Amino acid sequence: MQTVYSGGLHCELIHEPSSSMIETDAPKDNLGKGERFSPTDLVGAALSSCILTTMAIVAEREGISLVGAKAEVVKDMVATPSRRIGSLHVKVQMPATVPKEAWEKLKQAAYNCPVKKSIHPDIQAEISFY
Repeated sequence: MQTVYSGGLHCELIHEPSSSMIETDAPKDNLGKGERFSPTDLVGAALSSCILTTMAIVAEREGISLVGAKAEVVKDMVATPSRRIGSLHVKVQMPATVPKEAWEKLKQAAYNCPVKKSIHPDIQAEISFY
């Protein structure tokens, strides 16, 4: 991965193996224009996509489709002792076709996704399922 600062508090992130690109901007409450994901938004996005991906790996092994599953992230920032992510609340919406007896195994996959396991313990990272 490579990051290039392009000015105006914008960065371009390049995934070299695929050449895909993500642009970031500082948030409005921190001198930016909020025109793109902020770097801290990407932490929340990484968590939600990791949760769904890890759950999908388990679901596919079990012969269950998670197509249509959704995750919504609410990120709260704190200012003290320094500006940082205070909490990430993830709501996972399971497709109606997922059998109830599979939910516990899928929840465990979510709680054990690599991004969740990598988040600092000072960040409250909650997951709810419906």
